[in-house]
Amino acid sequence: MPQQPPLGVAVIGTGRMGADHVRRIDEVIHGARVAAVVDVDAERAKAVAGRVEGCAAYTEPAAAMASPDVDALLIASPGPAHEAALLQAFAHDLPVLCEKPLTPDPAAALRVLEAEQRLGHRRVQVGFMRRYDAGFMRLKSVLDAGEFGRPLMLHCQHRNASTPPGFTSQMMINDSVVHEIDTTRWLLDQEITAITVLRPAPSTAAPAHLSDPQLVLFETSGGAVVDVEIFVNCGFGYQVRCEAVCESGSARTGEEAGLVTHSAGRWGGTIPQDFVPRFAEAYDRQVQRWVDATRRGTVEGPSSWDGYAAAAVCEAGVTAQATGRRTTTALIERPALYA
Repeated sequence: MPQQPPLGVAVIGTGRMGADHVRRIDEVIHGARVAAVVDVDAERAKAVAGRVEGCAAYTEPAAAMASPDVDALLIASPGPAHEAALLQAFAHDLPVLCEKPLTPDPAAALRVLEAEQRLGHRRVQVGFMRRYDAGFMRLKSVLDAGEFGRPLMLHCQHRNASTPPGFTSQMMINDSVVHEIDTTRWLLDQEITAITVLRPAPSTAAPAHLSDPQLVLFETSGGAVVDVEIFVNCGFGYQVRCEAVCESGSARTGEEAGLVTHSAGRWGGTIPQDFVPRFAEAYDRQVQRWVDATRRGTVEGPSSWDGYAAAAVCEAGVTAQATGRRTTTALIERPALYA
């Protein structure tokens, strides 16, 4: 039997995330090659493409999609550009791994859902990489097995060392807590029905315009309650943790791993400074499984529905954050394609 050729992937967006995916496809995973890169900055696209043998550079996604060398897309451009790229991908019936968010708002996500449904089959996997983290995968397995009974609560922590200039309180929901939104829905297999945001006195390390930290509460369709500590200027590193409290036991992931040292009467280790080292293996696993599924002609992982649901909860969360009131979420009925 002849060997299947590698999947030709066009990476749209060559910023930090896109460039890292180019490296990942070129150097880490198997079964795929970077056939093209796309960026509005032509010089940056050429520089990234020049590091990969046989890679073409484009400034327009449509041009890359028209290339016979391109079999699939990895979208890592800014969120507002995702809808147009996804709709173009559907016109070519190309499989897509789309970094979160699917789109920045639920109205645009609905348009993507409707377009994908017109195709009659799934084409999109959304890049919620925590579903591919070894610790979160084990936690999901424990909950699915039911050995501790029904999950009652999740306790989550999401901490960043610092924020870049221009980071806003709304971004705490849309760019950070969005991961806990997807994690909650996935771990519990329930929808989030309401959200409340509480604001303690800000840390002295927080920029003047930013209310940091915050405590975000989710209520779910199955009666569970989830609390999320979001603290984006904690100063000491990047931490993501989740504990599930069930009827007869609990399970937790996200504790520090790796090298622990003992010296001069002290013990310790290191804390990652951002998401790249913390979730490096999850990103590798996510892209590898996407490539494997695409080569089989299937689609797995978080769907456009998951991207839409996350956008809808984020919208409710931003409202709750601004008003200080419990805010209910509004989701359409789940289409059969995503059942």
